[in-house]
Amino acid sequence: MDIHEIIEQLPHRYPFLLVDRVLECEPGQAIHAYKNVTINEPFFTGHFPHHPVMPGVLILEALAQAAGILSFKTLGAKPDSSSLFYFVGIDSARFKKTVTAGDQLHLHVSILRQMRNIWKFKAEARVDGEIVAEAELMCAKSSIVKAPG
Repeated sequence: MDIHEIIEQLPHRYPFLLVDRVLECEPGQAIHAYKNVTINEPFFTGHFPHHPVMPGVLILEALAQAAGILSFKTLGAKPDSSSLFYFVGIDSARFKKTVTAGDQLHLHVSILRQMRNIWKFKAEARVDGEIVAEAELMCAKSSIVKAPG
């Protein structure tokens, strides 16, 4: 999937869209995507000016966005104004190496289980084949109820 297809599958937009390309997606199973980490990322100006490091929370968010694409592809649906997936939990998060400008952050996410509207995923972020972060993520599909009027 290129960036145009990704935009159809996620409600996120720049500067918060953290998936640049999907290399493989097997609905109901797993996804492999990546994000190119560049020096012009807005977070690098403050984290940290003399040693730019991608914040761990954004690595987890990138993994959650890949999980969102996998979820919508599994359901054969796209995000719309009446439903979204929300990031609702993180278990066993570990950060093993820093991610810096010039890295290509590979996002590997697989479905562990799905019950009703709650999904649990195994997620790993890798740079040059080495795990830089890993976690179990939970997302919930939610219907958005708009107020009348």
